[in-house]
Amino acid sequence: MRAGRVIWSLMGDLRRGQSRLETFLPVAMSLSVLDLYTIGIGPSSSHTVGPMRAGQRFVKRLMESALLDRVARVQAHLYGSLALTGKGHGTDKAVLLGLEGELPESVDVDAADMRVQAIREGRCLRLGGAREIAFEETNDLLFHRTESLPAHPNGLRFVALDANGEELLARTYYSIGGGFVVNEVSARRDELNADDSTLPYPLNSAMDMLRLGAASGLSVSEMTLRNESAWRPEAETRSALLGIWKAMQACVQRGCEREGTLPGGLKVKRRAPGLFRELSARPEAALHDPLWVMDWVSLWAMAVNEENAAGGRVVTAPTNGAAGILPAVLHYLVRVHRVTDGDKPARFLLTAAAIGLIYKRNASISGAEVGCQGEVGVACSMAAGALCEALGGTVPQVENAAEIAMEHNLGLTCDPIGGLVQVPCIERNAMGAVKAIHAARLALRGDGTHRVSLDKVIATMRQTGADMSTKYKETSRGGLAVNVTEC
Repeated sequence: MRAGRVIWSLMGDLRRGQSRLETFLPVAMSLSVLDLYTIGIGPSSSHTVGPMRAGQRFVKRLMESALLDRVARVQAHLYGSLALTGKGHGTDKAVLLGLEGELPESVDVDAADMRVQAIREGRCLRLGGAREIAFEETNDLLFHRTESLPAHPNGLRFVALDANGEELLARTYYSIGGGFVVNEVSARRDELNADDSTLPYPLNSAMDMLRLGAASGLSVSEMTLRNESAWRPEAETRSALLGIWKAMQACVQRGCEREGTLPGGLKVKRRAPGLFRELSARPEAALHDPLWVMDWVSLWAMAVNEENAAGGRVVTAPTNGAAGILPAVLHYLVRVHRVTDGDKPARFLLTAAAIGLIYKRNASISGAEVGCQGEVGVACSMAAGALCEALGGTVPQVENAAEIAMEHNLGLTCDPIGGLVQVPCIERNAMGAVKAIHAARLALRGDGTHRVSLDKVIATMRQTGADMSTKYKETSRGGLAVNVTEC
């Protein structure tokens, strides 16, 4: 059973001038690590994975309501960041594939573009893969670039109409980061129930992590693994996490092999294959260059994010835009530190997820909500804490590593050029991976005591995101997006 439902509380009133982030905060959330790590399609978890799931969910609702056979037309309305950067992030394609019944974890990524082209050329959509309806993109897929829905910057609304143009069903969804999707009902606390699962180690904050770790003598990964037993046997969790690790490895390999130019107007050339050949051809360089290994770390991160930018299969960790950091640091752990313990990758992912879920509970992992500090910053923090534990760090050292990593990502903006998850996103993953390794090493040199707590840094990140101008939050209306001309 996948983990629990989300309770959201509308805190405050938009009319009083408070930011959207301050009015739509998670107050309770019971989530599994397998909710955080999902295998999906690039280039964006919030703009591609989430909208595809929303489209599929809407069609499923039509089926459950026995309305599918009466549908003659479906309109999809995109708002806020989805409208402003949706074309560059593949939101239009994701919505169409979702309406045809596809899911990001199972869609054929190699055939996706041809599927979308056939829909556009044939002006026909197969709802749920079954019912054919007419499709006119200019009238049925609408980008409302000057409007936002109240609960989150990534809002979308589907409307199903019959042959007479009468509304059959309408639903609003919010893609809140990391591929997570909630509907408009989920925004009303009184209409949701908390998850019934009782976790033995509820890690709702970094303070909980420290307190429960001290009381139990368990590591972060051990506490998280025991929490997962609320949803499935331990062996299944380990197996699933090793499957995630294999998917990460496969993504790195594809990224190192596939040549060419990334889609979109920037015409960015894939750099990972050339870098892989150069590093592989000169292994002796490591003997006189102590930082040679960091070139490999950068390669592993960039390989993943070039695959993501191309719309390939990646692991959301915790988002697609930051998907290269955890695989790169985990490759560093396994290959550079010559890890032979087959259980170590699963424990790395457990620790990272525990940290990532604390961010999701208490702040955000959505670039459209808090900027790239919520994506690359969170992934860097997750990787730093996980690496620290994997190299023998105590729970206080793990907390310190995660804090160091985020402290030096505070204020990181999301300003992709051309609305594409390419510049600065690909190199930013390489920098995030390297920074995570340094944060873990700094923490391991200490005893875990430090001045600023991880909880304080998370609260600061959330407030910084609230204060950040909207133009720096995945709208391509500020920063590099306007100061660098798209060719």
